[in-house]
Amino acid sequence: MQETPATPARPLPATARPRGLPDVATLAAGIRAGDRALLARAITLVESRKAEHRALARELVQEILPLTGNAHRIGITGVPGVGKSTTIDTFGSNLTAAGHKVAVLAVDPSSTRTGGSILGDKTRMAQLAVDRNAFIRPSPSAGTLGGVAAKTRETMLLCEAAGFDVILVETVGIGQSETTVADMVDFFLVLMLPGAGDELQGIKKGVLEIADMIAVNKADGDGAVRARSAASDYRAALHILAPRSPDWSPPVITISGLANEGLDVMWQQICLHRDRLTATGAWQERRAGQQVAWMWDLLRLRLTEALTSTPERSARLHALEDAVRRGDMATSTAVEDIAALIGL
Repeated sequence: MQETPATPARPLPATARPRGLPDVATLAAGIRAGDRALLARAITLVESRKAEHRALARELVQEILPLTGNAHRIGITGVPGVGKSTTIDTFGSNLTAAGHKVAVLAVDPSSTRTGGSILGDKTRMAQLAVDRNAFIRPSPSAGTLGGVAAKTRETMLLCEAAGFDVILVETVGIGQSETTVADMVDFFLVLMLPGAGDELQGIKKGVLEIADMIAVNKADGDGAVRARSAASDYRAALHILAPRSPDWSPPVITISGLANEGLDVMWQQICLHRDRLTATGAWQERRAGQQVAWMWDLLRLRLTEALTSTPERSARLHALEDAVRRGDMATSTAVEDIAALIGL
C-alpha cells in the first residue's frame, strides 16, 4: 500500500554524502512509498560501520520516525531444530493472506573467526520469499552481545515506515539473544519441542520468565501426544514463576508450523495480549522503556567504540586490564585512566 511521500528532508551536500548513495529525502520518500530496493539500501546503510554512513543513517531514522511505532513487534526464539523458520514461513503467510504486511528480521550467528554468517533464511522461508506482502532481511550478528544485530532496532523502524505492520524478529536461540530481543519487541514467543523433559532443550530456564507465550511445535502426527504432555509440563513450570507482566499470564499452546495447525490460536493470543496491555497502559510503558533502554545501549556502544578507536587506545586498555588482573592497580584507578582516554 503506497502513501503520499513525506515532506523531503534537506539533502546532505554532495561532498558530505557517500558516493553512490541516495540522499535522505530520496531514501525517506522511497521507504514511505514501499520501494523495496530503497528499503534494502537503507537497511544496509544503518548496518554500516563507516562514520559517513552512520551520519546519513541517523538523519534518515530521524526523518522517518513519525511514520513508525504502529507495527506489532514479535520476537521468536527456540533452539536449532525447533522449526523456527518453518513456523515463521507458515505463520507469516497466514498473516499476509489476511491482509497484513510482514517483515522478517532473521539474525544469523556470525563466525567468530571470519565474521561471516550463513544467510539462508530466504531459502528456508520459501513461501514468504516470493510473497509481495512480505520482506525478509537476514542480518549477521557480527559478534554483537546475545547474537542480535546491533542495528535491529533501526531496521524495525525502517520496515514500519515502509508500511509493514507485523515485524517478526527471529533470534539465534543461544546465549543471551533471548533477553536482548525480548527487550526490543512487544511480544516474545518461545518455541519448544515435544518431549522437553526438565532440560528445556538447552535454553536457559530464565527464558520462561521473559516469555509471553510458549508454543510447543511439531504437535502433528506421532508428535501430538508428546506435545500435549510437554505443554502440561511447561504450564506447571510457569505456575511457580512470576509473570513478566501483572496484566498477562503466558499461555502454553501446541502448534505445528509444518502442518499449519494452531497458528490461528497463536495469533489470537498475540492480539489478546496487545489488547490487554493497551487497556492498562502497560503497552505504552513498555514501548517507552524500550526507547530509553535503546538510548543507553547506543551510548554504551559509542563509548566502547571510542575506547578502541585507535591501536594506541586498545593497547592501553589491555594493559590496564592486565594490571587490574594481576592486582598491581586498583580498579578505581584503572577506571579513571580509561575515562581519561576519551577525555572524561
